[in-house]
Amino acid sequence: MRRLLWPLVLALLLAGCAGEKGIVDRQGYQLDTRRQAQGSSPRVRVLVIHYTAEGFATSLATLTGREVSVHYLIPAQPPLHQGRPRIWQLVPEQQSAWHAGSSFWRGATRLNDTSIGIELENRGWQETAAGRTFAPFEPAQILALVPLARDIIARYGIRPQDVVAHADIAPQRKDDPGPLFPWRALAEQGIGAWPDAQRVAFYLAGRDPHAPVPMDSLLELLGRYGYEVRPEMTPREQRRVIMAFQMHFRPARWNGAPDAETQAIAEALLEKYGGERAASGSRA
Repeated sequence: MRRLLWPLVLALLLAGCAGEKGIVDRQGYQLDTRRQAQGSSPRVRVLVIHYTAEGFATSLATLTGREVSVHYLIPAQPPLHQGRPRIWQLVPEQQSAWHAGSSFWRGATRLNDTSIGIELENRGWQETAAGRTFAPFEPAQILALVPLARDIIARYGIRPQDVVAHADIAPQRKDDPGPLFPWRALAEQGIGAWPDAQRVAFYLAGRDPHAPVPMDSLLELLGRYGYEVRPEMTPREQRRVIMAFQMHFRPARWNGAPDAETQAIAEALLEKYGGERAASGSRA
């Protein structure tokens, strides 16, 4: 009799559980999600901002092909639908997109696996008689970016220092989104890092902002903040790292020269956000 009753009792128990919080029915099985492991971490840790260096139609074709991809693409002038700007999602956030390439940030590599990428339609830079000049970003495009970036940051708990430029994670290859991207304005809206002006002035300590500082000491600070700094780097590679940092945090002067203001900004950022901590479990 007990053998006959047990399946019925079990079925009734399972039926009761199905209505409980944390019990999820699937086709052919049921999940109990009420006990979650402590030994876990979110897959997405980094938000990477890019520019396309191409028009929208060409960018859309490139980013939906087989070579490269990105999670989101924002036109220079996003079309409005019911008063809201339209953004193209090309890869679901749960999947990796091929946007970061060979990259490094805060001890982590393989950033395609741990990041979300946003491409902004922008022609990038051009060589002119005055040197390399970058194209500005359209205000409507930045207005569309803000709520998207905020949502991503909130969903994954992304820290300010892990909202980065493509140039930050690949300074030897990339310049995007360049010195005209409004990092400071976005930081004021909770998107990304920015140093406190008073602390920059404190660390500058009355020095001429453009006074030279030792290359090694500046690179040590940038390496602690998150940039890839290697002992065997050539002088050109060292300057590329500094230039990437300056385009992000000191866009008025991004010549790659190690100077007192760049050093003071790095020190203020380290004080505010702390030093290197791996953004994922992947290591070089």
